[in-house]
Amino acid sequence: MPTQKNKLLVIGLTGGIASGKSTAEKIFVSLGVPVLDADQIARELLTPPSPFIEIVKQHFGHMILNAAGDIDRALLRDTIFESVDARQWLEQLLHPIILERLKIQLSKIDPILTPYCIVTIPLLLESGCCMDFIDRVLVIDVPETLQKARLKSRSGLSNQQIDAILRTQVSRETRLAAADDLLENTRSHASLAKQIKVLGAVYISLGRGAAH
Repeated sequence: MPTQKNKLLVIGLTGGIASGKSTAEKIFVSLGVPVLDADQIARELLTPPSPFIEIVKQHFGHMILNAAGDIDRALLRDTIFESVDARQWLEQLLHPIILERLKIQLSKIDPILTPYCIVTIPLLLESGCCMDFIDRVLVIDVPETLQKARLKSRSGLSNQQIDAILRTQVSRETRLAAADDLLENTRSHASLAKQIKVLGAVYISLGRGAAH
């Protein structure tokens, strides 16, 4: 792990669904910034040959399986968004492992070579897990109306399904209140990239400052 003298500045990137987290990740990557993604780890935990697959199958039964007997991600998504108990059970199973793997990945980043990194955690504010390794919270923000329009366009979900997803997330106001830094993503890709470049310079300065 980095010593206090050379501490990596860890930025927790979060935002509501369809706010543009993946786009922001790609821009940070293009700037040479390490990006870790909690959702990617979650997908790996439910991809063969992960032992967690059988645990999930046993808990939910045939209701979340496809014709081949594998976990149907769309069915699992619908199940956890419609049932608080189902969502909490899955979070309690996966979140500790996700956090453990994030911390391992963070420990492998050399703070001398890169003063800051991005950790994307969509449910950073909802999970209730200990996030003591996050130094600053970066929120990417869009109005709910735009969230719904983007989500409907890219996924084909019904209005009822979209509303169910949004109900599982904290309000926009709560997210904004928790932000140390903010990205506004209602305009062009170029606009978002410009904001990220400016923030990146701030993070580099903060990260290098922590090393002294």
